[in-house]
Amino acid sequence: MIHVVATIRVKPGRREEYLHILQTNVPLVRAEAGCIEYQPTVDVSTGIPAQRLETDRVVLMEKWSSLEALLIHLKAPHMEEYRRKVRDLVLEVSLLVTESV
Repeated sequence: MIHVVATIRVKPGRREEYLHILQTNVPLVRAEAGCIEYQPTVDVSTGIPAQRLETDRVVLMEKWSSLEALLIHLKAPHMEEYRRKVRDLVLEVSLLVTESV
C-alpha cells in the first residue's frame, strides 16, 4: 500500500476558497481505481507546545493500492482541472510518499 501526505500551503486568507474547490474534486478522486483513502485535513489548535499551527495549510491524507494507481491518479483529467483551478491560490505543495512494509 502507498501512503501519501500532501501538504498544501495556500495564500494567506484563501484557505476556504481553496477548500471549496478541493471538496468538489474529492468524490472524483475517491471513485478512482486504487484509491483507498483521500481525506483533506486542516490544523486544529491543541495547546500542545510542540505544535506549529498553520491556518493557511491543508494536508491531504491519502492511501493507494499501488504506486501505479497513484501515478494514474496524478494524470487524471479531473486532477489536471483541479490544478488549473487552484493554481493562483497555492503557494507550495510538498509530498511525502511511503510504502507499507
